[in-house]
Parts: sequence; C-alpha cells; structure tokens
Amino acid sequence: MLEPKKSTYRKSHRHRGWFGGKASRGTRLAFGSVGLKVVSGGEVTARQIEAARRAMTRSVERGGKIWIRVFPHTPVTKKAAEVPMGSGKGSIEYHSLVVRPGTMLFEMDGLSEDAARSALKLAAYKLPVRTKIITRVL
Repeated sequence: MLEPKKSTYRKSHRHRGWFGGKASRGTRLAFGSVGLKVVSGGEVTARQIEAARRAMTRSVERGGKIWIRVFPHTPVTKKAAEVPMGSGKGSIEYHSLVVRPGTMLFEMDGLSEDAARSALKLAAYKLPVRTKIITRVL
C-alpha cells in the first residue's frame, strides 16, 4: 500500500472541509490516453487506491501501463475503543488524501479503449467518490 517513507510531523490535521471548489492541478491527462477523473470531492484512503489498482491490473491481465496520479500523504489517527477523553491524539491508523472535483486519479495506455474503459469502471466501483472516464481527444 502507498504510504510516505518519511514525514516532517508524524500526525496532522485531516482537512475534512476541503472538498469544495475545483482542483487546479492534476486535472488533465498527462501520461496515458484514458483516465479516471473525480466528479465529487471526498477523502480517498491508501487501501482504496490499492484496491482500485488491483482491480484494473487483473482486468487487463497485466497488459498496458497504469499510472497512479495521486498519493496519500495525510496520516489519519484513531484512538482505541473505550479510551477516556484526554491523553493526547491517537495513533496513526491509515493514510489518506483529499480529492477535489477534477482531479485525475488513474491513467492507462497501451490498450484498446474498450479494455481500458472496462478496467477503469471496475476501479471506480472501489472508490468512495463519483468519477468519470476521460479519453484523449486526437
């Protein structure tokens, strides 16, 4: 799964109110010819990205090339069950990232458009945000 090798601070804020507005960077196809773009904002975890990547890879039977355009930098903490209030912030549970509408999540190349679309559709089922499939205009 994706997680940062090192970080300046172990724990940080989650930025849960940052789903509004549109993405300004990473909104266009840069590497592949078909991509999966976010339509609604939300929080995506490293586990969900990995599940989507696996679904795509298995769908195309290890053919073509896949690019993951996002990385989960934000650590999310959680306190253990039935722990009293106080005694600081909980331990790190997983890593996530906030995606805004317009962010490109995955790109694919080296396949027919139909095969890439079906693979990206399988990946979209694994994600908690609404998405659409984008193709490069020739």
